[in-house]
Amino acid sequence: MAKTKISDVIVPSVFNDYVIERTAELSALFQSGIVSTSPELNRLASAGGRLINMPFWNDLDGDDELLSDLQALTPQKIDAEQDIAALLMRGKAWSANDLAKALSGDDPMRAVADLVAQYWNRRWQATLISTLTGVFGAASMAGNDTDISGQGGADGIIGAGTTIDALQLLGDAKDKLTAFAMHSATQAKLAKDDLIDFKLDSEGRPTIPTYLGKRVIVDDGLPVAGNTYTTYAFGEGAIGYGEGGAPVPTEMDRDSLAGDDILINRRHFILHPRGVAFQSAVVADASPSNAELANANNWARVYQNKNVRMIRFRHRNA
Repeated sequence: MAKTKISDVIVPSVFNDYVIERTAELSALFQSGIVSTSPELNRLASAGGRLINMPFWNDLDGDDELLSDLQALTPQKIDAEQDIAALLMRGKAWSANDLAKALSGDDPMRAVADLVAQYWNRRWQATLISTLTGVFGAASMAGNDTDISGQGGADGIIGAGTTIDALQLLGDAKDKLTAFAMHSATQAKLAKDDLIDFKLDSEGRPTIPTYLGKRVIVDDGLPVAGNTYTTYAFGEGAIGYGEGGAPVPTEMDRDSLAGDDILINRRHFILHPRGVAFQSAVVADASPSNAELANANNWARVYQNKNVRMIRFRHRNA
């Protein structure tokens, strides 16, 4: 029987778009609305440069004035500032030995693309967790951060009351927070307390967990330090995503001596918390690594605290 080769089944122009679309479909972050994209973000991710400038208008302030036929209104300027995202340039290669089972399927290109999309979905979540570590390590984000883990008794444990106190960090903007990301041990604790409910999915099955009416995303990659667990709350669109075009997104190669075909997949993308500018203070290469994204020196808040639709809540589970 002839051996199926990657070059026999992969059509790069189809494969690239499928992997991008399928990664979003698999991502709980996308499905919850935490991560959002737009044609403008895709354009920015493709515009070139290591840093992506995203200007925004500051909110209007100042007292209103009395209307009078004796005195004209005094115009005030509208200030603009700039959010800054890093262009993340990542890639991965797999050999035919790694993909042998997928290549034997009925639709090998789709099978391989599904594997690649699942891989990128996991890497996106790891990248976002690193980013959040760096963002909330920045002194300017203190207004969106609370840690009760050092308090005694129930005061240091996650529950409805302590969570509501954490959400109150955003004051009257707290209703913009629509989802939690938490460790499975935290979800298990809340389930034991009968605080986890389930919404129906698109097929009418009660499979979408919620807490205090907000969707729950479970990820054991979230930080745990001793007995201290980290839970995040997000608003819709808190994370901006844009897919740029890597110069050669997908290509095949061959290791003739080993007899292996090789699939190479590259991505240029933005995965950026809105309102917290990347400073590029500590970046050794052309694009920041996850360790560099986790460095607090690389982040500074530029939106008002209430307009950054994220909080970090550190707590004990027992």
